[in-house]
Amino acid sequence: MSGDARVIVGVSGSLHSLTALHRAAEEARARQALLVPVLAWTPVGGERSYRARPCPPLLRAWQDAAEARLESALGQAFGGLPIGLSVRPLVMRGEAGPVLTELADRPGDLLVVSAGQHASVRGRLRRLVRGSVARHCLDHARCGVLVVPPSGLHEDLRALHRGEVDLRELIAA
Repeated sequence: MSGDARVIVGVSGSLHSLTALHRAAEEARARQALLVPVLAWTPVGGERSYRARPCPPLLRAWQDAAEARLESALGQAFGGLPIGLSVRPLVMRGEAGPVLTELADRPGDLLVVSAGQHASVRGRLRRLVRGSVARHCLDHARCGVLVVPPSGLHEDLRALHRGEVDLRELIAA
């Protein structure tokens, strides 16, 4: 590993974040850096709601669920931890953008995030209210930021779901 070089990547478990995770692993290999996959989480209902009615056992359950999501994402992406890389998975409480930019605090770090796309109404509303994680990272990071575009596979699946493409067309391509 090259000194203290780190490649930090935001992971949610979505197809977009798995694409970013693969790209981050490539970058970590090329840089001989530590790969730090990060899943940020907040209590259901948000921090304000939790502070109004704290429940430590519930908080522990949410933390455990977040850890399981990150482990599952690593399993989906690599079948476990990627071979030939130093990896330190982290689960951190907080909004993804601020968590990632706080963690990626060294000039030599590389922060990798997905451009993401929220096609659902709920996703668009969330982005409108909170802003995008990628935009937050670009605006606030103290290191290089790599924003990974959505994979072509995701667009093909969305087109298939909407009935715009026949499955036979995708198989033939």
